[in-house]
Amino acid sequence: MAVSEKSGDEIRGTARGSAAVPLSVLDLVTVGAGRTASDALATSVELVRLAEARGFHRYWVAEHHSMPGVASSSPAVILAHLAAHTDRIRLGSGGVMLLNHAPLVIAEQFGTLEAMAPGRVDLGLGRAPGTDGATAAALRRTDRLNEGADDFPQQLAELTRFLDDDFPDGHPYRRIHAVPGPVQATSPGGVQSPHRPPIWLLGSSGFSARLAGVLGLPFAFAHHFSAQNTLPALDLYRESFRASDVLDEPYALIGVAALATEDEKEARRQVRAAALNMVRLRTGRPGLVPTPEEAEAYEFSPMEEEFVTSWNANVVHGTPDEVRTGLDELHKRTGADELMITGNAHSGDVRLRSYELIADAYGFTATSG
Repeated sequence: MAVSEKSGDEIRGTARGSAAVPLSVLDLVTVGAGRTASDALATSVELVRLAEARGFHRYWVAEHHSMPGVASSSPAVILAHLAAHTDRIRLGSGGVMLLNHAPLVIAEQFGTLEAMAPGRVDLGLGRAPGTDGATAAALRRTDRLNEGADDFPQQLAELTRFLDDDFPDGHPYRRIHAVPGPVQATSPGGVQSPHRPPIWLLGSSGFSARLAGVLGLPFAFAHHFSAQNTLPALDLYRESFRASDVLDEPYALIGVAALATEDEKEARRQVRAAALNMVRLRTGRPGLVPTPEEAEAYEFSPMEEEFVTSWNANVVHGTPDEVRTGLDELHKRTGADELMITGNAHSGDVRLRSYELIADAYGFTATSG
């Protein structure tokens, strides 16, 4: 099978400074207590501009629902906004939850994004609902969620055909076209962009790892909330990988929770507040991201304290040098081809400063234009 160099180039990044692999950004558009969704989205604009200027490779937005502290329920809308404020950085979903949407809708949305930002849009797809079961049922208008999960490969194939506009003759969708898309090039006088958003599969277990490998697609693993499964999933992806028109060899990134501050104690304060947010989410009490002061005043039960300790053990945090060391050790341990950093904190200023410090620690030079 011939391998498209163009597609691979759109997937693979370039390491900057002293980093061993490309560094990227995962934005959950977190909303802190006392802040609004508008505040969070304004921070995202600042952050994507910073990421582009400092040499981060790509910037992804994740789909979540029914979580007051996460304002990223509509990745395509947010990405369109971010595209208007950037020129070079890759933008994408980390990811869109495929089973929540009709494949044609996703193909149209990301075809539109590709038209807005040619050659720099990624389509990352997840199999999970990105929310609780009841909300997933409301999104999908069905409570047969387990059956839906089994349909993921079929829906992925359908989405791919819409993006490529290549349903075979006799297929009921043969005369249906995702627009913007390749069909425009076949119309009289039509000219079509040579780019098509590359598909990534996202996962936190083995299912998508194996599927991505079999299909020869790039794979993104959610190490930031499923660290115990990282190495088995990456091994499965690499063992299952078959060369394709997209990639000639595996390419895997991992999401990493990381926060840098000038003072190590301050980093501990910040990540403890973010951990309290996760305690509440995991116990059915989702809310806005609490302040460090609120976390300091909160009386954690022994079980909650155990969760916080376990959770923060997988958050790379501390001074810039400590974070750089932690990221480098994680890369060596996993062999990931790219690290995608998510820095969660109550304050947008703290998040922005963290990415600045990480860029400085690796010697990323500021760019403009």
